[in-house]
Amino acid sequence: MPVEMIGWVAPQVSSEILDPQGPIFCPDTVAHTAKLHEDAGFDRVLVGYFTHAPDGFIIATHAATATERLSFLIAHRPGFVSPTLAARKFATLDQLTRGRVAVHIISGGSDADQAKDGDYAAHADRYRRSAEYIEVLKKAWTEPGPFDHHGDFYRVDGAYSQIRCFQNPRIPVYGGGGSDSAVAELSPHIDVFMLWGEPLDATKVFMQRVRQVASTTQNPITFSLSTRPTLADTEGKAWDKARDILKRIQTRLPNGAPTPQNVGSQRLLDAAAAADVHDSCLYMELATAAGARGNSTMLVGTPDTVAKAMLRYYQLGATSLLIRGYDPVLDTVQYGQELIPKVRELIAAEDAV
Repeated sequence: MPVEMIGWVAPQVSSEILDPQGPIFCPDTVAHTAKLHEDAGFDRVLVGYFTHAPDGFIIATHAATATERLSFLIAHRPGFVSPTLAARKFATLDQLTRGRVAVHIISGGSDADQAKDGDYAAHADRYRRSAEYIEVLKKAWTEPGPFDHHGDFYRVDGAYSQIRCFQNPRIPVYGGGGSDSAVAELSPHIDVFMLWGEPLDATKVFMQRVRQVASTTQNPITFSLSTRPTLADTEGKAWDKARDILKRIQTRLPNGAPTPQNVGSQRLLDAAAAADVHDSCLYMELATAAGARGNSTMLVGTPDTVAKAMLRYYQLGATSLLIRGYDPVLDTVQYGQELIPKVRELIAAEDAV
């Protein structure tokens, strides 16, 4: 199966080691970084959801006007927009972009962050709500006539959408989470389960858990895996670069990062406590320094070394690979020139066997 390479687009250039550049919302930055990813050979870019940031749906719409081939994975939190309305919004954008849209369901791992938008649902309830939300989305996209839905979180009567997805039968649904609730509630419903870069053995075990739950509904689930590759033309230079990034993060967070609430971040911190480096080149100290907030584990080495490490995750079942650098613009260009072609070459050879 061809691998899907996913990047990251935001309205402002910034990272854990870079101060934000320019205004909080810059249309030119959105268009430029989207085009940069398209030219680098990415298939899709994630547009994040943040309680303090510009709206990702509108960011994706603008980025789509600057590109021709690049697809968009729009992070979306249930609980704030009704699923029938969200379904029409996503279907409309899918038609407008001729099939370049997917949705990433964000259930929310932090009570404090959810409260910023007025959501006080308990953690487990948020995942149950997400599962029901996805169910209504799919009905709105595919039911041939008006439908009723009476659930624990949503009730609609006679719902029907004239606008349907350009993609047949509907747009893809991504989601994720490290907790038992996330696995139990999302695995039967989503198309792609998104993972952060954990050691291979732990990743394999987690995938098995997800597949087992997904099998209860005969859901042919696939996986995405996220890492932060750091490349150089020699192993030594790559590790020097990685350690420099670590020092810069530690300098910016002299008192350390706050302890995360979500289980996925806690899993990364546990792996980091067990060893600084796992497998061939998975560097965990960055996760510790940054508090494991999201995608924060690094693959370090030459392009060949990192591409082979990414192949290992593909062999486990990660048919989507999300990569994002600490220098967003320069790293995107480097990934396109040095890493993505090697990853595709290795995976093509793997699939040909």
